[in-house]
Amino acid sequence: MKKIMTALALTVVFASCNKKQETNESATQPEVKKERIVSLNGAISETLAALDNSENIIGVDVTSTFPEELKTKATDLGHVRSITAESILALQPTLIFGTSKDVNPTLNEQLNKANIKLILIDQKYTVDGTKQLVTDVAKAINKENYQPILDNISNQIATVKPFEKKPKVLFIYARGAGNLMVAGKETPLHSMIELAGAENAAASLTDFKPLTPEALLTTNPDVILMFDSGLQSLGGVDGLLKIEGLSATNAGKNKKVITMEGQLLSGFGPRLGEAVVELHNKLQ
Repeated sequence: MKKIMTALALTVVFASCNKKQETNESATQPEVKKERIVSLNGAISETLAALDNSENIIGVDVTSTFPEELKTKATDLGHVRSITAESILALQPTLIFGTSKDVNPTLNEQLNKANIKLILIDQKYTVDGTKQLVTDVAKAINKENYQPILDNISNQIATVKPFEKKPKVLFIYARGAGNLMVAGKETPLHSMIELAGAENAAASLTDFKPLTPEALLTTNPDVILMFDSGLQSLGGVDGLLKIEGLSATNAGKNKKVITMEGQLLSGFGPRLGEAVVELHNKLQ
């Protein structure tokens, strides 16, 4: 009995020592602080979310509309070209993401002076460019599980089959009837139309140009492509067809108008494959 009591006593002593040692070790280990991230680009915000990092996003620009939770969890800072350094710094970020095209030199300089890590990505509206963006973001936050995102983009786009005859697609950007633009080359919409297997009816133009009746007659598109919000701003298809010259085009005669969610269609983020497939299917 005496031996048993001695063994129990030793067990208690050892357990107490081990617990004390564990407590001391945990006390000496530095606390891992979560990043406080501001993302000034919708594709980057989507990538952070796809990498299970959305909980660290505290501020976003107006294009960061996906996933939906960003609208309630992160502060909307507005359009990147009108965002001030003060509004960003007020959120006390530890890491800021943006694109070299959108973050103007003045904002860049102000953020650098604040000694906050700023990562600017050279966004290209191609499949390879999107994969590079995903890779750059993943490496910046030390995430190694980004390969499935790249594979998913490739696998989805690989399902798109060529059309027997490429439809001519004209993208119209609208914010009411008084602000209408078409997308030519060197725009994300041009790249998206081609990835979906179609032809950009405005390929003779570069960048976004004002929509004119002459341009409609010259391009004579088979399909009109718009953002969901753009068509809504015109009052739907009936409102769109009131635009001078549109009813004379093949698209107007056949009322062939398709829409997609803006960030999905033009964002060139992790959902690129999904966007290409959706557009291709709507062009059938």
